[in-house]
Amino acid sequence: MSHMNPTPESAYRPAWLLRLAEWIKPRPVTRNQVLQELRNARQRGLLEQSAMDTIERVFRVSDMRVRDILIPRSQMVVVERDDEPEAILNVVVESGHSRFPVIDETRDRIIGVMMAKDLLRYYQQDNDEDFDIKDLTRPATFVPESKRLNILLSEFQEQRNHMAIVVDEYAGVAGLITIEDVLEQIVGDISDEHDAEESEQMIVQRDTHDFIIKALCGLDEFNQQFHFPDPVHDIETIGGLVLSQFGRLPERGEAVKISGWTFEVLNADSRRILLLHVYQP
Repeated sequence: MSHMNPTPESAYRPAWLLRLAEWIKPRPVTRNQVLQELRNARQRGLLEQSAMDTIERVFRVSDMRVRDILIPRSQMVVVERDDEPEAILNVVVESGHSRFPVIDETRDRIIGVMMAKDLLRYYQQDNDEDFDIKDLTRPATFVPESKRLNILLSEFQEQRNHMAIVVDEYAGVAGLITIEDVLEQIVGDISDEHDAEESEQMIVQRDTHDFIIKALCGLDEFNQQFHFPDPVHDIETIGGLVLSQFGRLPERGEAVKISGWTFEVLNADSRRILLLHVYQP
């Protein structure tokens, strides 16, 4: 009995699958190669710049950790367990936030999270009983500051949670983080009251020596136009450069001079600078 030659494995594969495998074979296998392919596609007009920016931010988020964007403990807007309802309502109205850590004497002792809508519901019910914030407090979610942002985002979505308390390696409270903070790293949504609001540009020129600049503008892009000296090591954005000059988080309207230019803070939140007015007299 003669032996039949074994049929090549490829004979069992559909022709389209073989073609697809052949097409994929020389394709990128590392993240940097993928990004370079996408940048090439952008240069050929196959991809919009806004889409490319979002893709790059998605890749960047996978490298970032909670500690990179958390709201520091000292800047958390909190309510205290023993506060009167009127005092808590004032905090809600003044901050405009929807969720608040509830602390017991110190910020290291967080007993839960209160939602503004629960407090409003308490007032709507015209409750005559003694106020007890424990009745409005929901369990808090705690995450380590070393957790990757992409993993945290997945957990936020799966658990339908919007806020987490961040703890350091010694189990102390390092700050907090919200789902909005993570999403902002991807969509890059910055709102302000100037013409730059609707612009996708990082730098908007208003006059010869007058600019509106988003704080997320990279120093490489900034220096193409302003030719500043080499920045401090590890600083990547113009917002980070300005922040390093202040040595603290500046408030709206504050200004600092760098290399003959005035940097005025137009917009900032409790964690970072958002928009700058850069000009020379």
